Amino acid sequence: MKHSKIACMLLYAAIPFYCISCGGGGGEKQTSADSTAADTTRVAVTPKVTTITTPENMMVATHKVSNYAKWLASYDAHDSLRLVNGLHSFVIGRGAKDSNTVMVGVKVDDMAKAKAFAKSPGLKQAMQKSGVIGAPSFAFVTLVFQDTGAIPSDLRSRTMFTVKDWNAWQTSFQEGEQERKENGITVRAIGHDVDNDKKVVLVTAIMDTAKAYAWWKSDMLKKRRAASGVIDEPQRFLYRVAKRY
Repeated sequence: MKHSKIACMLLYAAIPFYCISCGGGGGEKQTSADSTAADTTRVAVTPKVTTITTPENMMVATHKVSNYAKWLASYDAHDSLRLVNGLHSFVIGRGAKDSNTVMVGVKVDDMAKAKAFAKSPGLKQAMQKSGVIGAPSFAFVTLVFQDTGAIPSDLRSRTMFTVKDWNAWQTSFQEGEQERKENGITVRAIGHDVDNDKKVVLVTAIMDTAKAYAWWKSDMLKKRRAASGVIDEPQRFLYRVAKRY
């Protein structure tokens, strides 16, 4: 009898060990289930695309104002006038050297209507009331590339110049991307006059002012311009982004 009792005790003691060694424990099953549930809840994150390569028409007006705050209030109050003419507010910039020099960019639905609006008595009257000084200048452009991603600098350069051939210039310009980055310049938009693709408009962000200014004066850039077919002196307007819509 004693031997029988001892054998039974050993058998009962071995049962828990067997269950644990074979993975029969309830705790491990729960962990596996939790892991599976976690795996099924993972969601793939798709990087946000910030570049736009679909051509988009824009109207850009540049003028001086007597008081920026007064002008901005008037500009925003006349949004319905722009919408009726197929214009959509996009960005406002203020001159880096003269903050009362304002650049306004609007998206255009119908270029013919936009050009007519720029010459209309209604716009002229609205500008005068808002404190615009002198005659504004208008540019009508087609942007073929835009980068809308957020960056730490609000300083921009809008450069306008003429080239021998649009396609040849684009190819040469793309080859200089690394040089621009090394000199603190990042491209934000590329386009041309809506009626003449030889008149180029280029918008860049200035990430390092000292490097960018030195680059603009460098012989290397002059040589690259000549090689790409630039035939006149670039006209550059430096501004800070004041408002985005």
